[in-house]
Amino acid sequence: MPEITADLARRLVADQFPHWAHLPVAPVPRQGWDNRTFRLGTDLSVRLPSAAGYAAAVEEEDRCLPVLAEHLPIAIPEPVALGRPSPQYPHPWSVRRWLEGDTVEAAAGLDRVRLAADLGSVLTDLFEAPAGGGPAAGRHSFFRGCHPSVYGDEVQAALDVLDDVDADACRQVWAEACATVWGARPSWFHGDVSPGNLLVTGGRLSALIDFGTCGVGDPASDLQIAWTYFSGESRRRFREAVALTDDEWRRARGWALWKALITMAGVSGSDREGVQRRNLEQVLADPIV
Repeated sequence: MPEITADLARRLVADQFPHWAHLPVAPVPRQGWDNRTFRLGTDLSVRLPSAAGYAAAVEEEDRCLPVLAEHLPIAIPEPVALGRPSPQYPHPWSVRRWLEGDTVEAAAGLDRVRLAADLGSVLTDLFEAPAGGGPAAGRHSFFRGCHPSVYGDEVQAALDVLDDVDADACRQVWAEACATVWGARPSWFHGDVSPGNLLVTGGRLSALIDFGTCGVGDPASDLQIAWTYFSGESRRRFREAVALTDDEWRRARGWALWKALITMAGVSGSDREGVQRRNLEQVLADPIV
Protein backbone atom coordinates (compact mmCIF):
# COMPACT_ATOMS: atom_id res chain seq x y z
CA MET A 1 0.00 0.00 0.00
CA PRO A 2 1.63 3.30 -1.04
CA GLU A 3 1.69 6.34 1.17
CA ILE A 4 -1.41 8.40 0.37
CA THR A 5 -0.14 11.86 -0.49
CA ALA A 6 -1.22 14.81 -2.61
CA ASP A 7 1.33 13.72 -5.19
CA LEU A 8 -0.29 10.27 -5.44
CA ALA A 9 -3.73 11.86 -5.83
CA ARG A 10 -2.35 14.18 -8.51
CA ARG A 11 -0.85 11.28 -10.47
CA LEU A 12 -4.04 9.22 -10.24
CA VAL A 13 -6.13 12.11 -11.53
CA ALA A 14 -3.71 12.80 -14.38
CA ASP A 15 -3.68 9.13 -15.40
CA GLN A 16 -7.40 8.37 -15.23
CA PHE A 17 -9.04 11.79 -15.66
CA PRO A 18 -6.58 13.81 -17.76
CA HIS A 19 -9.14 16.58 -18.34
CA TRP A 20 -8.58 17.51 -14.67
CA ALA A 21 -4.79 17.10 -14.73
CA HIS A 22 -4.23 20.88 -14.77
CA LEU A 23 -6.09 21.40 -11.48
CA PRO A 24 -4.10 21.88 -8.25
CA VAL A 25 -4.33 19.15 -5.58
CA ALA A 26 -4.01 19.94 -1.88
CA PRO A 27 -4.76 17.93 1.30
CA VAL A 28 -7.66 19.10 3.46
CA PRO A 29 -6.64 20.40 6.91
CA ARG A 30 -8.44 17.69 8.90
CA GLN A 31 -8.27 14.12 7.63
CA GLY A 32 -10.66 11.32 8.49
CA TRP A 33 -9.78 7.84 9.69
CA ASP A 34 -11.20 5.77 6.80
CA ASN A 35 -10.15 7.99 3.90
CA ARG A 36 -7.64 10.64 2.85
CA THR A 37 -9.22 13.63 1.13
CA PHE A 38 -7.66 16.19 -1.22
CA ARG A 39 -9.15 19.27 -2.79
CA LEU A 40 -9.02 19.20 -6.58
CA GLY A 41 -9.23 22.71 -7.99
CA THR A 42 -11.99 24.75 -6.36
CA ASP A 43 -15.05 22.61 -7.07
CA LEU A 44 -13.94 18.99 -6.63
CA SER A 45 -12.34 16.64 -4.10
CA VAL A 46 -10.46 13.35 -4.38
CA ARG A 47 -11.13 10.67 -1.76
CA LEU A 48 -8.84 7.66 -1.29
CA PRO A 49 -9.56 4.80 1.17
CA SER A 50 -6.81 4.53 3.77
CA ALA A 51 -6.88 0.70 3.90
CA ALA A 52 -8.40 -2.28 2.13
CA GLY A 53 -11.16 -2.62 4.72
CA TYR A 54 -12.61 0.74 3.68
CA ALA A 55 -12.39 0.26 -0.09
CA ALA A 56 -15.83 -1.33 -0.58
CA ALA A 57 -17.44 1.85 0.72
CA VAL A 58 -16.41 3.77 -2.40
CA GLU A 59 -18.76 1.98 -4.76
CA GLU A 60 -21.43 1.76 -2.04
CA GLU A 61 -21.46 5.54 -1.68
CA ASP A 62 -21.49 5.91 -5.44
CA ARG A 63 -24.79 3.99 -5.50
CA CYS A 64 -26.41 5.37 -2.34
CA LEU A 65 -25.59 9.08 -2.35
CA PRO A 66 -27.71 10.05 -5.38
CA VAL A 67 -30.67 8.21 -3.84
CA LEU A 68 -30.34 9.86 -0.44
CA ALA A 69 -29.72 13.33 -1.87
CA GLU A 70 -33.33 13.41 -3.04
CA HIS A 71 -34.62 13.08 0.53
CA LEU A 72 -32.26 15.16 2.68
CA PRO A 73 -32.61 18.91 3.33
CA ILE A 74 -28.86 19.59 3.44
CA ALA A 75 -25.98 18.87 1.09
CA ILE A 76 -24.28 15.48 0.93
CA PRO A 77 -21.30 14.53 -1.26
CA GLU A 78 -22.18 14.31 -4.95
CA PRO A 79 -20.26 11.59 -6.86
CA VAL A 80 -18.64 12.92 -10.03
CA ALA A 81 -16.31 10.11 -11.09
CA LEU A 82 -15.18 6.68 -9.89
CA GLY A 83 -11.48 5.92 -10.05
CA ARG A 84 -10.29 2.37 -10.66
CA PRO A 85 -7.54 0.37 -8.95
CA SER A 86 -4.17 0.64 -10.69
CA PRO A 87 -0.50 -0.25 -10.19
CA GLN A 88 -0.13 3.11 -8.40
CA TYR A 89 -2.96 2.51 -5.92
CA PRO A 90 -4.76 -0.82 -5.31
CA HIS A 91 -8.30 0.35 -4.44
CA PRO A 92 -11.20 2.14 -6.11
CA TRP A 93 -11.35 5.84 -5.30
CA SER A 94 -13.68 8.73 -6.03
CA VAL A 95 -14.00 12.30 -7.21
CA ARG A 96 -16.77 14.31 -5.52
CA ARG A 97 -18.17 17.80 -5.58
CA TRP A 98 -16.42 19.98 -3.01
CA LEU A 99 -18.64 21.01 -0.12
CA GLU A 100 -17.89 24.29 1.59
CA GLY A 101 -17.99 24.56 5.37
CA ASP A 102 -16.08 23.78 8.54
CA THR A 103 -16.43 20.56 10.44
CA VAL A 104 -18.28 20.90 13.73
CA GLU A 105 -15.13 19.87 15.60
CA ALA A 106 -13.22 22.74 13.98
CA ALA A 107 -15.89 25.44 14.21
CA ALA A 108 -15.80 27.84 17.15
CA GLY A 109 -18.73 29.36 19.01
CA LEU A 110 -21.45 27.05 17.70
CA ASP A 111 -24.91 27.18 19.21
CA ARG A 112 -25.12 23.51 20.15
CA VAL A 113 -28.82 23.62 20.95
CA ARG A 114 -29.60 24.89 17.46
CA LEU A 115 -27.20 22.36 15.95
CA ALA A 116 -28.93 19.59 17.90
CA ALA A 117 -32.30 20.63 16.48
CA ASP A 118 -30.91 20.86 12.94
CA LEU A 119 -29.19 17.49 13.14
CA GLY A 120 -32.22 15.82 14.66
CA SER A 121 -34.37 17.10 11.79
CA VAL A 122 -31.89 15.86 9.17
CA LEU A 123 -31.64 12.41 10.77
CA THR A 124 -35.42 12.16 10.95
CA ASP A 125 -35.56 12.75 7.18
CA LEU A 126 -32.83 10.16 6.67
CA PHE A 127 -34.62 7.56 8.79
CA GLU A 128 -37.88 8.17 6.92
CA ALA A 129 -36.41 8.03 3.41
CA PRO A 130 -37.61 5.06 1.29
CA ALA A 131 -35.27 2.20 2.17
CA GLY A 132 -36.05 -0.22 -0.65
CA GLY A 133 -32.88 -1.34 -2.40
CA GLY A 134 -30.52 0.05 0.22
CA PRO A 135 -27.68 -2.22 1.42
CA ALA A 136 -28.64 -4.28 4.47
CA ALA A 137 -26.61 -3.62 7.62
CA GLY A 138 -23.78 -6.08 8.17
CA ARG A 139 -20.06 -6.52 7.79
CA HIS A 140 -19.77 -3.73 5.20
CA SER A 141 -21.15 -1.26 7.77
CA PHE A 142 -19.01 -2.68 10.58
CA PHE A 143 -22.38 -3.86 11.92
CA ARG A 144 -23.77 -0.36 12.40
CA GLY A 145 -27.46 -0.76 11.78
CA CYS A 146 -27.42 -4.16 13.46
CA HIS A 147 -28.20 -4.89 17.10
CA PRO A 148 -25.36 -3.73 19.41
CA SER A 149 -25.24 -7.21 20.98
CA VAL A 150 -23.13 -8.25 17.98
CA TYR A 151 -20.24 -6.68 19.91
CA GLY A 152 -21.03 -8.23 23.30
CA ASP A 153 -17.78 -10.19 23.40
CA GLU A 154 -15.78 -6.99 22.82
CA VAL A 155 -17.58 -5.20 25.65
CA GLN A 156 -16.83 -8.06 28.03
CA ALA A 157 -13.19 -8.27 26.91
CA ALA A 158 -12.74 -4.52 27.48
CA LEU A 159 -14.27 -4.70 30.96
CA ASP A 160 -11.93 -7.57 31.79
CA VAL A 161 -8.88 -5.35 31.24
CA LEU A 162 -10.16 -1.93 32.37
CA ASP A 163 -9.77 -1.89 36.14
CA ASP A 164 -10.54 1.84 36.57
CA VAL A 165 -14.13 1.98 35.28
CA ASP A 166 -17.42 1.21 37.00
CA ALA A 167 -17.88 -2.23 35.50
CA ASP A 168 -21.22 -2.85 37.19
CA ALA A 169 -22.69 0.36 35.82
CA CYS A 170 -21.34 -0.46 32.37
CA ARG A 171 -22.87 -3.94 32.47
CA GLN A 172 -26.22 -2.42 33.47
CA VAL A 173 -26.20 -0.05 30.49
CA TRP A 174 -25.23 -2.92 28.20
CA ALA A 175 -27.93 -5.20 29.60
CA GLU A 176 -30.57 -2.53 29.05
CA ALA A 177 -29.44 -2.09 25.45
CA CYS A 178 -29.39 -5.81 24.74
CA ALA A 179 -32.85 -6.33 26.22
CA THR A 180 -34.43 -4.27 23.43
CA VAL A 181 -35.23 -5.15 19.83
CA TRP A 182 -35.80 -3.19 16.62
CA GLY A 183 -39.42 -3.87 15.74
CA ALA A 184 -40.12 -1.28 13.06
CA ARG A 185 -39.41 -1.38 9.34
CA PRO A 186 -35.75 -1.17 8.29
CA SER A 187 -34.51 2.40 8.06
CA TRP A 188 -31.62 4.16 6.39
CA PHE A 189 -28.74 4.97 8.73
CA HIS A 190 -25.57 6.99 8.15
CA GLY A 191 -23.21 4.84 10.21
CA ASP A 192 -20.84 7.52 11.53
CA VAL A 193 -22.69 10.62 12.73
CA SER A 194 -19.81 12.44 14.41
CA PRO A 195 -18.53 16.04 14.64
CA GLY A 196 -15.95 15.38 11.92
CA ASN A 197 -18.68 14.39 9.45
CA LEU A 198 -20.93 17.42 10.03
CA LEU A 199 -20.20 20.64 8.12
CA VAL A 200 -21.46 24.05 9.19
CA THR A 201 -21.60 27.38 7.38
CA GLY A 202 -22.67 30.59 9.08
CA GLY A 203 -23.16 28.66 12.31
CA ARG A 204 -25.79 26.32 10.82
CA LEU A 205 -25.58 22.69 9.79
CA SER A 206 -25.02 22.68 6.02
CA ALA A 207 -23.77 19.21 5.02
CA LEU A 208 -23.46 15.61 6.15
CA ILE A 209 -20.47 13.72 4.72
CA ASP A 210 -18.80 10.29 4.77
CA PHE A 211 -21.58 7.80 4.05
CA GLY A 212 -19.12 4.91 3.68
CA THR A 213 -20.84 2.78 6.33
CA CYS A 214 -24.42 3.72 5.47
CA GLY A 215 -27.10 1.12 4.98
CA VAL A 216 -30.54 -0.06 5.96
CA GLY A 217 -31.40 -1.47 9.39
CA ASP A 218 -31.76 -0.12 12.93
CA PRO A 219 -30.94 3.63 13.14
CA ALA A 220 -29.93 3.51 16.83
CA SER A 221 -26.20 3.59 16.10
CA ASP A 222 -26.62 7.06 14.55
CA LEU A 223 -27.73 8.52 17.90
CA GLN A 224 -24.45 8.10 19.81
CA ILE A 225 -23.61 11.77 19.28
CA ALA A 226 -26.15 12.50 22.04
CA TRP A 227 -23.39 11.52 24.51
CA THR A 228 -20.21 12.02 22.47
CA TYR A 229 -20.86 15.67 21.59
CA PHE A 230 -24.09 17.05 23.05
CA SER A 231 -24.86 17.56 26.73
CA GLY A 232 -27.48 19.17 28.93
CA GLU A 233 -30.00 21.24 26.95
CA SER A 234 -28.49 20.36 23.55
CA ARG A 235 -28.80 16.66 24.36
CA ARG A 236 -32.43 17.12 25.36
CA ARG A 237 -33.13 19.10 22.20
CA PHE A 238 -31.55 16.38 20.06
CA ARG A 239 -33.71 13.77 21.77
CA GLU A 240 -36.84 15.86 21.08
CA ALA A 241 -35.92 16.37 17.43
CA VAL A 242 -35.35 12.67 16.78
CA ALA A 243 -38.73 11.15 17.52
CA LEU A 244 -37.67 7.59 18.29
CA THR A 245 -38.63 5.32 21.16
CA ASP A 246 -36.90 4.78 24.49
CA ASP A 247 -35.66 1.41 23.26
CA GLU A 248 -33.85 3.08 20.33
CA TRP A 249 -32.10 5.37 22.81
CA ARG A 250 -31.16 2.44 25.06
CA ARG A 251 -29.49 0.73 22.11
CA ALA A 252 -27.83 4.01 21.11
CA ARG A 253 -26.44 4.30 24.63
CA GLY A 254 -25.15 0.74 24.29
CA TRP A 255 -23.38 1.67 21.05
CA ALA A 256 -21.73 4.67 22.73
CA LEU A 257 -20.67 2.50 25.67
CA TRP A 258 -19.14 -0.12 23.34
CA LYS A 259 -17.10 2.47 21.41
CA ALA A 260 -15.80 4.11 24.56
CA LEU A 261 -14.79 0.82 26.20
CA ILE A 262 -13.03 -0.75 23.23
CA THR A 263 -11.11 2.45 22.49
CA MET A 264 -10.01 2.84 26.09
CA ALA A 265 -8.96 -0.80 26.24
CA GLY A 266 -6.91 -0.54 23.06
CA VAL A 267 -5.16 2.84 23.15
CA SER A 268 -4.19 3.47 26.77
CA GLY A 269 -2.54 6.85 27.30
CA SER A 270 -3.55 8.43 23.98
CA ASP A 271 -5.70 11.49 23.32
CA ARG A 272 -8.37 9.19 21.88
CA GLU A 273 -8.54 7.40 25.21
CA GLY A 274 -9.12 10.70 26.97
CA VAL A 275 -11.99 11.60 24.66
CA GLN A 276 -13.60 8.20 25.16
CA ARG A 277 -13.27 8.43 28.96
CA ARG A 278 -15.24 11.64 28.78
CA ASN A 279 -17.80 9.91 26.56
CA LEU A 280 -18.11 7.02 28.99
CA GLU A 281 -18.70 9.43 31.86
CA GLN A 282 -21.52 11.02 29.87
CA VAL A 283 -23.07 7.64 29.04
CA LEU A 284 -23.08 6.53 32.66
CA ALA A 285 -24.23 9.87 34.07
CA ASP A 286 -27.10 10.76 31.75
CA PRO A 287 -29.17 8.02 30.12
CA ILE A 288 -31.79 10.46 28.66
CA VAL A 289 -34.36 7.64 28.79
